[in-house]
Amino acid sequence: MSSKQIRVRIYPDGKIEADVLGFKGKGCTDYISILEQLLDAETIDSEYTAEYYESEHEVNEQNQIHSTEQNKTK
Repeated sequence: MSSKQIRVRIYPDGKIEADVLGFKGKGCTDYISILEQLLDAETIDSEYTAEYYESEHEVNEQNQIHSTEQNKTK
């Protein structure tokens, strides 16, 4: 399973950018309000990555298949 990270950049002009990495599916949006509270900020714009359109279930299946293939080569 991939590691999950939240990367926050704060620019000298006060602009804040945050990226949620390693989260599959729509669950990543749960962190928007948390980040707004922590940073005392308001979301103005959002962009979704390809991970947003994946489901955690699909990723777990892919990891399981990959793991099975690795075991076969040992």
